Amino acid sequence: MKLRINLLILVLILGLTSCSSIIGLFYGMKNLKKINENTIVRFSKKYDVSQTDNYELDTSYVSFLFSFDTTKYKEQVKNHYQPLQALYYDKKGQLISFQINCYAGGFPNLHWNRDNIMTTFPPQQQAPVDSIIPLDIQLKYLRPLSRTNSFSIKNYDYIIFVYWNIFMGRQSKRLIHSVQENCKLSGDKKVKIIYVNTDNFFKSIGKEKNYK
Repeated sequence: MKLRINLLILVLILGLTSCSSIIGLFYGMKNLKKINENTIVRFSKKYDVSQTDNYELDTSYVSFLFSFDTTKYKEQVKNHYQPLQALYYDKKGQLISFQINCYAGGFPNLHWNRDNIMTTFPPQQQAPVDSIIPLDIQLKYLRPLSRTNSFSIKNYDYIIFVYWNIFMGRQSKRLIHSVQENCKLSGDKKVKIIYVNTDNFFKSIGKEKNYK
């Protein structure tokens, strides 16, 4: 019973219910807890994440997001702290396609290809695209794991960030697979997928007191 209550509270906190009535247990959500690198690596292998492109989101990203003026950027900030995200940046460092959980819809699984948006590369619009977090800022808050390889953004036409976590269970795996399949449509474009685990980031959100 305690686990069910915790998960339901988590759903409400993360804003999943702002777009549709999502009950965490039906979507395979797990209890949120702090994890170490070994756990990230174990689950990333299970979810087919490339170990050389494996990162963790720095918990200081919480303070950065909550530093925005919410009278102007409330919706944008809310979108950028959703648990599941796919952010497509072009060579200019601009966000050109943005997918997040609360716009996906679907039951009992999130429907990332809703309205066939993932049948083209880059995907068609799902969540509203904004400019509050350019590519260089996204990169600034990444923490490489022990097997992560460095890279140069100059070598790629598109950089894609996939925000995934363990507590979202199978929904994380489904997002990862959806993005990987979408990238097969990129033709001769050079594409880099960066996988960003966010479990500890979300664990730290509860400690943030400045966001209203």
